[in-house]
Amino acid sequence: MQKKRVVVTGLGAVTPLGNSVQQTWEKLINGESGIGELTRLDKEAFPAKVAAELKDFDVESFIDKKEARRMDRFTQYAVAASKMAVEHAGLTINEENAARVGVWIGSGIGGMGTLEEQFTTLKEKGARRVSPFFIPMMIPDMASGQVSIMLGAKGVNSCSVTACASGANSIGDAFKVIERGDADVMVTGGTEAPITQLSIAGFCSAKAVSLNPDPKTACRPFDANRDGFVMGEGSGIVVLEELEHALARGATIYAEIIGYGSTGDAHHITAPAPGGEGGSRAMSEAIRDAGLHPTDIDYVNAHGTSTDLNDKYETAAIKAVLGDHAYNVAISSTKSMTGHLLGAAGAVEAIFSVLAIREGIIPPTINYETPDPDCDLDYVPNEARKQDVRVVMSNSLGFGGHNTTLVFKKYE
Repeated sequence: MQKKRVVVTGLGAVTPLGNSVQQTWEKLINGESGIGELTRLDKEAFPAKVAAELKDFDVESFIDKKEARRMDRFTQYAVAASKMAVEHAGLTINEENAARVGVWIGSGIGGMGTLEEQFTTLKEKGARRVSPFFIPMMIPDMASGQVSIMLGAKGVNSCSVTACASGANSIGDAFKVIERGDADVMVTGGTEAPITQLSIAGFCSAKAVSLNPDPKTACRPFDANRDGFVMGEGSGIVVLEELEHALARGATIYAEIIGYGSTGDAHHITAPAPGGEGGSRAMSEAIRDAGLHPTDIDYVNAHGTSTDLNDKYETAAIKAVLGDHAYNVAISSTKSMTGHLLGAAGAVEAIFSVLAIREGIIPPTINYETPDPDCDLDYVPNEARKQDVRVVMSNSLGFGGHNTTLVFKKYE
């Protein structure tokens, strides 16, 4: 069976940099940071004092107030980003095509905020006062479920839960659905709302987050003085479409997705495998799936969390896969500006990968000041770079040893 070609025809996002793709991209290429002081919670209660929160997000611009109250924040973010992506794609979903339009949206932890609120209600007021909406608000698949309801999309409906690789895995899995002919269109990506008491406390206890209280310098991927990631929130959604379907309706094509690799470390629940061995296999698999050679890669949107082991081992993995070409490739961590959106990270970074191809601009890694001998590649330090970009490789790595790589190419 001949594989279908799959293209990107729509983009939508709400991020710490802006409540649209355009706002987010403009700040990203200007090297602006969306990281600030933690305001959603009492910052004095936690060792970490900074976070990458959404600003001025108006849920009622996208969802009826009554409906919004029955959704956790992570679902609200996904619905908003999905509506923007579908509108951007100029896609109409009706009874004629609904069964061929699917939704696949991942989330690493789902409705943690709802879980905390309802547990407090249980303790203080008893079992009878727990909301009947508690379970459908909390479960991670509900973003995908609610988006399909809102859009009327009746095709494949699923959710990848692979920690910080959830958004990327969802896009890769949705890509394969279209490639094998099971759908014409997939609305796909990731979403997360992890700025909650338990989430912040848990990541602080795991010693994974930055304890630097200065929002301007807390997230510094690949820098020798990095000390952990900064928690972020938001959603990134792309519309993937079978090429002939997109051409038939006159859609604008922003890029083509051509490769997907997904592997497991089988090593440790939180730490990456030594040398980034699992990540290197995901990259190799994605390049093989794309039918390319390592030397075809122009830009790597790195996972780049600003943690000690991730940045060192991801660098080693890129070298293992690209060989000498690794030193000629532009690499950047956009988390230096967005923070780490956990299950939404890979999806938002997929959008950045597509826009790098479309606009011919590579986003920078900001806060890069002190080189680390273990991280000696070209991380596009501090300023965006204008460059013709034909092929982008985007990495996402998650707790549990999940490694995911997506490859995007200029549509030709």
